[in-house]
Amino acid sequence: MTKNIILFCLLIIGFKFYAQTPSEENKLGTWYMYNGTYKISKKIKLKTNAHFRYYELASEYQQEIYRLGINFTFNDKINVTAGGVYSITDTSYKTTSPNLYEYRFYQDLNIKNNWRDIQVKHRIRLAQRFKRKNFKNEVTHRIRYGLFLNYPISKNYEIYTFNDLFIKFVSKAYGQNRTGFGMLKKLSENLKLKLGYFYTKFTNSSLHRMQLGVILNTDFTKKNI
Repeated sequence: MTKNIILFCLLIIGFKFYAQTPSEENKLGTWYMYNGTYKISKKIKLKTNAHFRYYELASEYQQEIYRLGINFTFNDKINVTAGGVYSITDTSYKTTSPNLYEYRFYQDLNIKNNWRDIQVKHRIRLAQRFKRKNFKNEVTHRIRYGLFLNYPISKNYEIYTFNDLFIKFVSKAYGQNRTGFGMLKKLSENLKLKLGYFYTKFTNSSLHRMQLGVILNTDFTKKNI
């Protein structure tokens, strides 16, 4: 229990440190997240999520994003997901600017393994993005590679860290890179709470974000859920 308290305090100290920086880029924004997985057969799962993102801790709306996908499991180590995304983004910060509306198709390849007690996931994601802003339409494509590590520190707590690299299929290929860490609290067999922080580096700017989320995993193949 002492380890959990120390880790939690370190997370909060880190959040406060970044929140104290005065520039617009370094304000601590927040992502409020719901992520759900619903197992509907031995091989197939329904993946859902909804994110509400803010430039600041609980104000200055930035984006809402909704994702729905179908996941197929080949074995314990390899699975794939395909689905769609809809998002609305306010690209301005305390200014007036047209919103960005986007429909997106995505495909994931997920590879899992373990390094002793560390759970490792590699994710390769392709995305086809159909964007509309100020009555102008644009189609873009990108690929992401994410490395996600989870380590259980007790029966009900685990810590995680990740790195997620975005590459665009254009002349300036680099899109962004996200690096983060946090903690998961298990409330039941189906439900977890998530508290984390990540740093995003763009070509000419950077952002700091806190993550507050709910993770729901439901198995409809069991008689008693």
